[in-house]
Amino acid sequence: MNLPLFLARGVAKGGGQSISRTILAIAVVAVAISMATMVLASALISGFKSEISVKIFGFWGHVHITEEKAANDIMLTAEYPISNQQDFYPGLADTGQITYRDFEDPFGSNTSELRTTEGGIRHIQQFILLPGIVSAFQEGERLADTEPLIMKGIAPDFAWDDFGQYLIEGERLEVIADSTSRGILISNSTAKRLRLGIGDRLDFVYFSGLREEKSRAFLVQGIYKTGLEEYDSKFALVDIKQLQGLLNWAPDQVGGFEVVLDDIDDLEAFSNYIHYDVLPANLYADSIRNKLRELFNWLDIQDYNGIIILILVVLVAIINMMTALLILILERTNMIGTLKALGQNNWNIRKIFLYYAAFIVVVGLLLGNLIGLGLAWAQKTFGIVTLDEESYYLSVAPIKLEWLTILGLNLGTFAITLLFLVLPSYLVTKIDPVKAIRFK
Repeated sequence: MNLPLFLARGVAKGGGQSISRTILAIAVVAVAISMATMVLASALISGFKSEISVKIFGFWGHVHITEEKAANDIMLTAEYPISNQQDFYPGLADTGQITYRDFEDPFGSNTSELRTTEGGIRHIQQFILLPGIVSAFQEGERLADTEPLIMKGIAPDFAWDDFGQYLIEGERLEVIADSTSRGILISNSTAKRLRLGIGDRLDFVYFSGLREEKSRAFLVQGIYKTGLEEYDSKFALVDIKQLQGLLNWAPDQVGGFEVVLDDIDDLEAFSNYIHYDVLPANLYADSIRNKLRELFNWLDIQDYNGIIILILVVLVAIINMMTALLILILERTNMIGTLKALGQNNWNIRKIFLYYAAFIVVVGLLLGNLIGLGLAWAQKTFGIVTLDEESYYLSVAPIKLEWLTILGLNLGTFAITLLFLVLPSYLVTKIDPVKAIRFK
């Protein structure tokens, strides 16, 4: 029989003085609040990264393939066209998982580890970006002053399954090979700014030289909203053939290709694979992380915020549990003296209180998971907490539960808390059995 565990159960059932019961209840609540906070924090951070990543990649893709001279600035693709008659197009979309070398210490040894990507390449599509000036018209009359807008030309291979979810009014562009669409998709912010609605006219002017200008008239066919207002306000979608005409390009010339991956964690691996193993020497592949570095840095900061939150709440739980354990040991001084007089060693007696502390931690963790998961479910179902979309790119606080992360938080909190409780349990070794038996 495990005597320390048996005695720990007896201590737990026996209760104690009112003050010790209060302290133990506070300890349980502290662990529960800490665990609930960690569950919510991890779910919110995962939700933010997932939702914003989906929006970014739904518009931009994961990897851009352009002419080498346009590698550092995607807007230069209008000056350096490439042919869509490439050996990798459209077959690159059939690429599955790849094996790559992960160089963990590029400044040290040359050792590397072979790894396999989580997924493969899901889609590849053509694009052209062309900046210009737009003017809005309604019933033949100008509605607003001119302002800059970037046209993104899309082809029949455009991934509507990724972008179509952001269409809030109107319909998709009918981009087909045999005809040229006059439709245009503008963002909700652009529609409000220019006071445009479905069916209204939008004139686009492109300056190809110091004095030469070319224009196209488009009809608003749809309005989209991704929530990334900083980018929504700058871009509109049109048929790629319209921009090829403005630029005097051949039908097979495009600004570049966008590659969509199955898993964001494979971003760097596939970016390097495409650049070094797939493309010819005159083309360049770069990940969207390098082009939207500020936005990705903002997302990375959320990870640091999450780590800080986790550390603080675990410290709160540890401090409360250490206090509770010290009070419990002092309350059971007589029992400790009796057990020592009967021949029990210090470690066996310490294990009694560590087992008891483990019971308290487990109860707190269960209660915390119940509270945290309950609040997460309520937020995901009802969207109780709302956000300023202009500041956070989302209108509702997103929730994404990652069960492996939650399991790791529970196991980690349990192990770390018990590890720190070994220190206050050392008080047992300082108790003299003769004085302890007479202690009141």
